Amino acid sequence: MSLAAVEARPRTVPVMRRARIVAVANQKGGVGKTTTAINLATALAAAGHRILVIDLDAQGNASTGLGIVRKARALTSYELILGEAELESTMLSTDVPRLFIIPASPDLAGADLEFTTRERREFLLSRAIRSRVGDFDEVLVDCPPSLKLVAADSVLVPLQCEFYALEGLSQLVRTIERVQRALNPRLELQGVVLTMYDQRNNLCDLVAADVRSYLGAKVFDTMIPRNVRIAEAPSHGKPVLIYDHGCAGSQAYIRLAAEVLRRNGAAGW
Repeated sequence: MSLAAVEARPRTVPVMRRARIVAVANQKGGVGKTTTAINLATALAAAGHRILVIDLDAQGNASTGLGIVRKARALTSYELILGEAELESTMLSTDVPRLFIIPASPDLAGADLEFTTRERREFLLSRAIRSRVGDFDEVLVDCPPSLKLVAADSVLVPLQCEFYALEGLSQLVRTIERVQRALNPRLELQGVVLTMYDQRNNLCDLVAADVRSYLGAKVFDTMIPRNVRIAEAPSHGKPVLIYDHGCAGSQAYIRLAAEVLRRNGAAGW
């Protein structure tokens, strides 16, 4: 699979079909969550799929990583959740054909407190997007640590290959099960992506083996390596697949996208 040459930005964003909504989430920071969201989205778009990324993290790293400058973020996911803007008006095209983003706002930092008085606040995001994203094949939601799982069909968990990984993973799995029982029965764990893998480090292999013994086939075969080009790409406002298509990190995300599509096909999506 190869990444097509970047073309001119799409001029229109038609918005109905059943999109799969995937929360890219981990309660622990620094695990490659945003990096996985934007690069998996880029690889899926390169494979011909229409993809929407929703940036829900107040830091707005997914927006920055896809080249959306701050002055362009007039309407954001914050206004969308509040009901002050429609989904179509918040979407921006990116330099990657078929890939769109709803950028984040710093106002999201206090959103959980602000929404406490709202009726059925857990469903605000779901009501804002679920009936509006039918023109997309997949919607990837870059979740903050507080998590936004009620709107999602599944959860994709990037997991750093480190000692504390399993402890955080078991906590996240319990959170998913609680949300599934109480608020969103369709929610499922789509899979775990092992990130920041260093083949020279024996601990990475031990962690990977532990995670696979715990979750079995839910762990993707593809592992994302530690790679300096992945770290450099956001400072240029580009996914690593655009910044350096040939590097090890880019090739890993292309393999991950192929694996995601293969699994989705097997699941009937």
